[in-house]
Amino acid sequence: MVLMKSSYFKFMIVLLFMLTLLIFATGCSSKASEAGEGDKEPIVVQLAINGGTNLFTVIKEKGWLEESFKAHHATVKWSEFQSGPPLLESLAADRVDISLLGDGAALQGQSAGLPFVNIGLISNGARLNAILVPANSPVQRVEDLKGRRIALAKGTTSHVYLLKVLAKYGLSEQDLEIVNLQFTDALPAFTTGKVDAWVAIDPFTTQLTRQKTAAIVAGPEQGILAPVALIARTGFAKEHPELVTEFLRVYKEAIVWQNEHLDEMAQMFADEKKIPVEILKEVFSNQNAELTPITRDAIATQQASVEILEASGFLKQPIQYEKYVDNSYIERLGP
Repeated sequence: MVLMKSSYFKFMIVLLFMLTLLIFATGCSSKASEAGEGDKEPIVVQLAINGGTNLFTVIKEKGWLEESFKAHHATVKWSEFQSGPPLLESLAADRVDISLLGDGAALQGQSAGLPFVNIGLISNGARLNAILVPANSPVQRVEDLKGRRIALAKGTTSHVYLLKVLAKYGLSEQDLEIVNLQFTDALPAFTTGKVDAWVAIDPFTTQLTRQKTAAIVAGPEQGILAPVALIARTGFAKEHPELVTEFLRVYKEAIVWQNEHLDEMAQMFADEKKIPVEILKEVFSNQNAELTPITRDAIATQQASVEILEASGFLKQPIQYEKYVDNSYIERLGP
């Protein structure tokens, strides 16, 4: 009996010792794992603002992505471009992971073989582009543009819009003198009379027409859509799909914020852009901000634009736009 008690006592001592070792080892492993995670360099997500009056700027100023990416051990690096074509150069050098592009730049980049996919539709672009002339201009109709100097940023949505408008009226680029200017450079050229017309976007269109310094000879009444899409660099999206989806979640919440805080959003841009708050409120109201999967209609519109740009010699290679659409990231968000 004494022998049995002694053996049982020894067994319990060994068992307790082994349990202590196990608990200690588990704790060390957990701490090592946490330390290892903390020692890793955070993922740097490169966000590019394309143009100055959109939700990317709001998201940056509010710091919403920096906050939401913390849970994914990621940080944000911002850059800014006046339009899509210069942004494409940085994307080609792997310096842009997520941004937005209008139809012209998106098609140009994919025709050139740049590695990015379209991940969400944020506007059908129905009210995006307009052809402006000075308020006292003799140009009253699209046909009157023949032989005139017209400013635009080549390769942008405005370029595509002009080609489509001209085709409707039996004209082509060869009937005009195109002056290639980025939007901020085109504004003074237009207001000082160095060009006869300008293919512009908001906020410039609303600002100049409300101030009665410009008139529209072609605008939304032409029924020309110009889809604007969020894009992600292919390599980044494949390696970090959770960050792409998290960005889309934040963007969707930013749309809700915009619709509920038009006054604050307009004030945010007023000082920087030197544009009255009331004009900016109208601009943002007209945007009809949305975030949806890229629709069949948008795909068809983009493919028609491919054919127009190919015929004009602007695209290097023809593409099938649908091959560059990936709605899987936005579909993970749910309704």
